[in-house]
Amino acid sequence: MLTLQDVHKRYGSITALDGLSLEIRRGEIFGLLGPNGAGKTTTVNIAVGLLAPDRGSVSIEGLGSPRAPAARRRLGVAPQALALYETLSGEQNLRFFGRIYGLSGRKLAERVDWAFDFVALAERRRDAVRTYSGGMKRRLNLAAALIHDPELILLDEPTAGVDPQSRNSIYENILALKRQGRTILYTTHYIEEAERMCDRVAVMDHGKVLALDSVPGLLAAHGARAVLVAELSGETVRVETDDPMAELHRLAASGPLGRFWVEHATLEQVFLNLTGRELRD
Repeated sequence: MLTLQDVHKRYGSITALDGLSLEIRRGEIFGLLGPNGAGKTTTVNIAVGLLAPDRGSVSIEGLGSPRAPAARRRLGVAPQALALYETLSGEQNLRFFGRIYGLSGRKLAERVDWAFDFVALAERRRDAVRTYSGGMKRRLNLAAALIHDPELILLDEPTAGVDPQSRNSIYENILALKRQGRTILYTTHYIEEAERMCDRVAVMDHGKVLALDSVPGLLAAHGARAVLVAELSGETVRVETDDPMAELHRLAASGPLGRFWVEHATLEQVFLNLTGRELRD
């Protein structure tokens, strides 16, 4: 559905993307997971045609460059920086964005009604956006990205700064879009989001893809081995192992065995193994 091939982008002396290549399949939620400054937002901006790559190519399935009007009509984007007019009402915002995409009359009214119901903001549609909470603004931002019923949806940190209730609501919205057959590019630095939402995840840093696979595939390739933790003869024993059950039987034969549990590799471990543990500002 979306292909980026050997994409490079620099801002002066800063390399934002360094030979990035991705293929996003129709109907999947594809996660871009990386620390601040990894190049996620630049990737989204190039994927929707807002920026041109210095080198490399970007194409939408069957339509070529995202800078072509026919391709852009198939794209919906919810940017990390809220794209809303705070002095207008929620409804005025959605009607404005709908008209930009060529909607009018009954079709526009139907899509506005649908969008407010979808993000659970119908009761606040006539209120000025400046009176919305942070979570409500994020949900309206998502609604604006969906007003024209796009096939490919790009969500850049869509839950940044929202409360748990709004975050869960946005999760449910995104999974509903997947069930409708939409293709979604989802950038985040929240590891639990990528683990919960995405069919495949690309871990990126310094403008490059460091690893790309399903979450189980990433855990198998880049995670630590399982750790069996057991209370044996009054002491706590930790053993790295590929076969926890066999190791448990061995420990049980060596003395009185109390409580035991297995600690499995996590996506957080994979993320830190690949991107490092230094603080990022």
